[in-house]
Amino acid sequence: MMGSLMGMLSTDMAIDLGTANTLVYVKGQGVQLDEPSVVAFMTQGGRKIVYAVGEQAKQMLGKTPVNMEAIRPMRDGVIADFDVAEEMIKHFIRKVHNRRAFVSPLIIVCVPSSATSVERRAIHQSALAAGARQVELIEEPMAAAIGANLPIEDPAGSMVVDIGGGTSEVAVLSLGGIVYSRSVRIGGDKMDQAIVQYLRRERKILIGEMTAERIKKEIGSAVQPENGPGMALTVRGRGTMDGVPKEAEITEEMVADALSEPVGAIVDAVKTALEAMPPELAADIVDRGIVLTGGGALLRNLDTCIRDQAKLPVMLADDPLKCVVNGCGVVLENYPNMKTVLSPEV
Repeated sequence: MMGSLMGMLSTDMAIDLGTANTLVYVKGQGVQLDEPSVVAFMTQGGRKIVYAVGEQAKQMLGKTPVNMEAIRPMRDGVIADFDVAEEMIKHFIRKVHNRRAFVSPLIIVCVPSSATSVERRAIHQSALAAGARQVELIEEPMAAAIGANLPIEDPAGSMVVDIGGGTSEVAVLSLGGIVYSRSVRIGGDKMDQAIVQYLRRERKILIGEMTAERIKKEIGSAVQPENGPGMALTVRGRGTMDGVPKEAEITEEMVADALSEPVGAIVDAVKTALEAMPPELAADIVDRGIVLTGGGALLRNLDTCIRDQAKLPVMLADDPLKCVVNGCGVVLENYPNMKTVLSPEV
């Protein structure tokens, strides 16, 4: 009986292996995991022993003791540390399956459209090493468009801008394929770093990336507030002049100033895409507008900023954080019929 039950419960899954967060969709069950892409490990005798993964490891970033390290194995949407990434994927697969012995699954993994063949192979190999029977790759903008319910099979063009932790992908899709894509290695991480650098330069205070992320989420905006400094937030960090812990008040106006460069780069990528696409498709985009997906799309007023610069309608997708993994999930549920949207063999 147990055997037949195991057979019924599918172990196939889709993984959005992001720079900031990893989401796992299990066939027939929906999104079962959403955790930070962070691994904490100890080094003993030259070997890395995993200590914590995900949320628990994220709390340790910048606070680990001497013999321990907490890192993010993904950088710019691709694998930066092969061994640690493999351990992270293994951990998340086990967590989703409650550690019971599982039949080797089919795994569909998202990759940035700009990933090189070497980077694609690394992701492919990591998923195989983590126990997959078969690994398929799908390009992020394609998954994001499917997850945002865009009519990708139509002959008319749809434009999606997926802003993740490490990369922002701008793509135009038509007839079930990507007609044009451009990827810039700017996303949520670069926004956090811009806030860190701004405060070090302007307020002489050094903060960590987790504090920067909190500032971005709480008072971040892509455009300057209309009425003076806007909202304010008190942050703690270390003074750069004397090295002593100190507090500083940060305003919405400052954060908008700090974010102007990364936001400008994303807007430029959108404008470049509009200039580069065939005129027929450009006409479709004027009608349909641009859809924003990804966690970075949650930055307040980013849609307004792109709308003003591109002079086109801009919509935020429903649940932008999960668009990519949900799109992957749709492909997984309809796998044999939707093979055409997958990335070609690595």
